Amino acid sequence: MSEPLSRGPSVWRRFTRHRAAAASLAWFALVALACLLAPALAPYPFDGIDLDSVRQPPSPSHWMGTDDLGRDVLTRMLFGGRVSILIGILAALLGTLLGTAIGASAGYYGGILDGILMRITDVAYAIPTLPLLIVLSAYSRAALPSMVLIIGFLSWMTTARVVRSQVLTIKEMDYVEAARSMGATDWRILSRHIVPNALGPILVGATLGIANAIMIESSLSFLGLGVQPPIPTWGNMLMDSQATMATKPWLMLFPGLAILLIVLAVNFMGRGLSDALDPGDPGLERLPE
Repeated sequence: MSEPLSRGPSVWRRFTRHRAAAASLAWFALVALACLLAPALAPYPFDGIDLDSVRQPPSPSHWMGTDDLGRDVLTRMLFGGRVSILIGILAALLGTLLGTAIGASAGYYGGILDGILMRITDVAYAIPTLPLLIVLSAYSRAALPSMVLIIGFLSWMTTARVVRSQVLTIKEMDYVEAARSMGATDWRILSRHIVPNALGPILVGATLGIANAIMIESSLSFLGLGVQPPIPTWGNMLMDSQATMATKPWLMLFPGLAILLIVLAVNFMGRGLSDALDPGDPGLERLPE
């Protein structure tokens, strides 16, 4: 009995009725597709230097202007978005999988294992995340795979607690008891009956985790501890614009707006998904429709 899977069409209909959430999904998909197709869409190489076109404002030849080395900002925005969004999605996926495994194990087995896993979760919560991220990023040289691993392994705790609370309720349901009495293994009960019925909160958490991971990556890159140049990300483009923020505002404006709009879109998507999965939630009417 996997209720969230069987009610997929009705969830989708409720989700699309929220104009803000549906528009946010369309915007996120459009930006992600444009970034994915950056090699075909970008008008210039992302590392193409033109010293005769340094710090030019937006123009027909450079829609978003050029930077300190004459590189086309639009091109770097597209290639930078590939890195920022990819890190966000993969880190959120890793954190969600890890949190789901820990939370499901703790809630289903209970006892000593539950106590150990929840104390580990409490300790992980108590660790100051940003200083630890800075230290780990400095030692890992901030390559893309290491950024995904670092952010993912430091973002599973909320998912673990939510999944544990869901599993504690679901494992007492009649259909779980029936499956257990028929000799189903723990793995089958968890994978076929319990986790699918806790899928709503997991999906919402994963969606919001993307926004959180993008913000963390951008913050680290802005501090010079994220993915290093010449590979562009929206965060290190912001870092490069610090010296000319007042006189050449387009260098800061476009990557800053990209981060703001993509994170806002993901948050709206998460809110819309939460309302669609739980139509009885009083927050259903709070999204613009």
